[in-house]
Amino acid sequence: MNLFRLLVLASIFAISGCASAGGHWVELGGQRYQVELAQDDATRARGLMFRDEMPADHGMLFIHDRQEPQAYWMKNTHIALDILYFDEQRRLVSQQRDVPPCTLGDGCPPYPSNAPALYVLELNAGQASRLQLKDGAVLTFGPGIPTGH
Repeated sequence: MNLFRLLVLASIFAISGCASAGGHWVELGGQRYQVELAQDDATRARGLMFRDEMPADHGMLFIHDRQEPQAYWMKNTHIALDILYFDEQRRLVSQQRDVPPCTLGDGCPPYPSNAPALYVLELNAGQASRLQLKDGAVLTFGPGIPTGH
C-alpha cells in the first residue's frame, strides 16, 4: 500500500510540474499558452532549436532589451511555427505564419518583423490562423513575466 501511495504522489508531482512549465503564461486571442521565457542572448539564440514537438497550448516568449526591427530564423528548428511580433504595448505588429523547419544551417532565411518589436511569441504553426489574429491584437502577460527595457 505504501508503494502505491508513493507512486500516486510521484505521478501527481510529475503532472503538476509538467503542466506549469515554469508557471509562466500569456493570453492571446482568448487562448492561454504556457510559455518558456527567453530573456538573454543565449536563450534567445537557442529558442526552440532541436525540439521535435511542442504541446498545442505551449510556446516561447522572447523578451528583447529594446524595441527594434527583429528577424528570426528556423535554423535547427524541427517544428513549423507561427512567429508573432509585439511592440512595447504588447500589440501585435507583425506576423510570420506557418514558418517551415529549415535544415540549411546558416543558409536558413530570416523572417523579419514589419515593424519594431520588443516581444516575440513563437507558437505551433496554425495557431495564429486558428485564433484569426489581426495586427493590433493584444498579448496579456501572466504574473511573473518581466516587461522589456
